[in-house]
Amino acid sequence: MDKTPQNTPPDEQTSEGIPAPEGAANLIDTDYVIGQDNITTSTMGVNLDLHGKVFSISAVVVLLFVVLTLALQDTIAPIYDAIFGFLTGNLAWFFILAANIFVILCIGLILSPLGKIRIGGADAKPDFTYMGWFSMLFAAGMGIGLMFFGVNEPLTHFGTSFDGGSWAPLAGAEGDAAGAAALGMAATIFHWGLHPWAIYAVVALSLALFSFNKGLPLSMRSVFYPILGERVWGWPGHLIDILAVFATLFGLATSLGLGATQAAAGLTYLFGAPESDITMILLITGITIIAIGSILAGVDKGVQLLSKINIAMAALLLFFVIAVGPTLLIATGFFENLWSYAVHLPALSNPFGREDANFSQGWTAFYWAWWISWSPYVGMFIARVSRGRTVREFLVSVLIVPSVVSVLWMTTFGGTAIDQYLSQGIEAVREAGVDLQLFVMLEQLPLSQITSFIAIILVIIFFVTSSDSGSLVIDSITAGGKVDAPKPQRVFWAIIEGAIAIALLLGGGLTALQTMAVSTGFPFTIILLVACYAIIKGLMSEPKAV
Repeated sequence: MDKTPQNTPPDEQTSEGIPAPEGAANLIDTDYVIGQDNITTSTMGVNLDLHGKVFSISAVVVLLFVVLTLALQDTIAPIYDAIFGFLTGNLAWFFILAANIFVILCIGLILSPLGKIRIGGADAKPDFTYMGWFSMLFAAGMGIGLMFFGVNEPLTHFGTSFDGGSWAPLAGAEGDAAGAAALGMAATIFHWGLHPWAIYAVVALSLALFSFNKGLPLSMRSVFYPILGERVWGWPGHLIDILAVFATLFGLATSLGLGATQAAAGLTYLFGAPESDITMILLITGITIIAIGSILAGVDKGVQLLSKINIAMAALLLFFVIAVGPTLLIATGFFENLWSYAVHLPALSNPFGREDANFSQGWTAFYWAWWISWSPYVGMFIARVSRGRTVREFLVSVLIVPSVVSVLWMTTFGGTAIDQYLSQGIEAVREAGVDLQLFVMLEQLPLSQITSFIAIILVIIFFVTSSDSGSLVIDSITAGGKVDAPKPQRVFWAIIEGAIAIALLLGGGLTALQTMAVSTGFPFTIILLVACYAIIKGLMSEPKAV
């Protein structure tokens, strides 16, 4: 690695599609030229610019997976069950320990002098306003998940804690309604707070650092240059990028599948739409078509616009529930839940000797594997829109802002559902299916038809933004790190994402979705742990900020 800081004119490009550092930065001296291993062609008016090995292996394996899953629907579901049980049952400690390491790294960087380093060079300016940046962070990060689990998870953890079931977090609080509610919210916030966003932050920071400061392609392999050197452009790098593609595709498919089941359930609940696989397929197909339109519009006009619309609609729904629901309970519950989260955090994050095996394996291990499988997608997207921020500003924003919003969201929707059960004796929410609980909760409030319809639209737009930005990320990886590859390639991956979601739903339902997220999350966890070392080494080689 070249140790000499360079002042690079901002109008130059370190590699195709990657802006050069502005001001002092430590470029890596390599003979590799972005796209040198790509296949560039134009067929029937369609331009292609692909990394031959990464694209071909990724595409062939994924297409084969889709075909086999659809062809063997009856026999493949038990296989998914067995794989999920094995991975979560035997490797829960590994996922929990790894997530703790990511949190510690982020906090350490925030507090260290390395936090002063600016992404994109010492003089780089942010590409987006705070509003646009936060909107894209939140919409890309976990929008669909919050819609799907916002009512379900707090209510479920409350129920298992109150009833004293084997799935209760930390042995539960049997018979103690207040204690069960506090523990249920703490367990929920644990899954949606610092840990998942630390996972995203590690990937995003590593990609942004080695691309915008070091001048390497925006691809996972670039992160490992301090370890592998020039070998990163060969098969070791190919395998890293292929794993990143698999993790991204299946992590994304899990979220898209959850979103599709919830949107379909909502349409059935509100309008009596047929509850069938055909409805699901048509819904995923229709949303994928909308996502393709967003892709063709570009990041600034497509993803950013939809993200801002989504944030506005989500805020409208959130504040409506706060206003017409148990307002005082939500206001006080926000701080009480934060305190409960802080109190229970050491026990919830303990990877060893757990007595609540069902919870730590079936919930936490799945979540951490899911977030990790999502991390190349969310991390690369966050990296692309975070140029110009300091490391400290970046990490504080990525960790704290979305975590606080998640706490408020869970407190509002989950707290309202728990209050409906405890104070009003309404058992319908608790008895409803997972994908219907949000709509049943809203039914107990005014204007339920309108708010439920808004909720469906929110899920659909979150689906579109996830598919759009996910396609952008996968295309960048399979195009050898180019950020301006031809749009037809992104369209291809958007179609593949929809096809995987359909195949998994038909081939095994939610268990199949969860299994593939965990299966791809495991090997990628190892990659991220190694990347932690590369981040520190890369930051220490940067010119010291004043």
